[in-house]
Amino acid sequence: MTSVLTKIDKGVAVVTLNRPDVLNALSPDMARTLHHVLVGISEDENVRCVVLKGAGNGFMAGGDVGFFKSVLPDLDAGKVDELDPVFKHVHGIVATLRTMTVPVIGVLHGAVAGFGVSLAVACDLVVAAEETQFTLAYCHIGTSPDGASTYFLPRIVGFKKAMELALLGNRFDAREALALGILNKVVPATDLEASVNEWVRRLLSGPKFAYGKTKALLYSSLDNSFDRQIELEEESFKHCARTRDFAEGVTAFVEKRKAEFG
Repeated sequence: MTSVLTKIDKGVAVVTLNRPDVLNALSPDMARTLHHVLVGISEDENVRCVVLKGAGNGFMAGGDVGFFKSVLPDLDAGKVDELDPVFKHVHGIVATLRTMTVPVIGVLHGAVAGFGVSLAVACDLVVAAEETQFTLAYCHIGTSPDGASTYFLPRIVGFKKAMELALLGNRFDAREALALGILNKVVPATDLEASVNEWVRRLLSGPKFAYGKTKALLYSSLDNSFDRQIELEEESFKHCARTRDFAEGVTAFVEKRKAEFG
């Protein structure tokens, strides 16, 4: 059974974490496969939107602790390079999600722990079922976080709250995650698919090139000075202004009709 399922249809790439028997815990094989899948999708010009979800009863329950247990003798002997291939793909995953030029929707349910939280905060839009439960969890196995969660969380939830989530590892529910800014929307589990489909429909009908530029601008704003950011905004606007989508958007506005981007 493959650890990651991929379906691309009509511009939508649906990526499903597929180790439901262990709540989609991230094994080295899954990390490698997910990284390669996402890179392939990022290079597919026909893809306009990505949906990332988990099979079974949870989104992702963090790293595969069984794998860590198996390499403990090597780690005890100082052979920490055993983890290098895993980190190559783990951090490749979140880097690809961030730099991908199309919107990525995270769809959460059940358990979202450890690297599952990292995946969630690396998505551009996130919706969760009401019963979803979160925990950063790394402190419970005696390690510090990875997957860029220490980059995203202070910027999303604030420094003190990020420190609390990381140091205490408390569980929190979807409503708190929404209040913290980790989520965009919380819905009953029965409405999860419909909510995702509505976002997908709107994104597919939108200006793909402009979405990519917008995403890049927002992420760059986390580190740029004000002056540098407005320079990038000007450059980006000028790039968009040369596209057919811009011409269509302006013309449609003047003609008082809905734009048909493509």
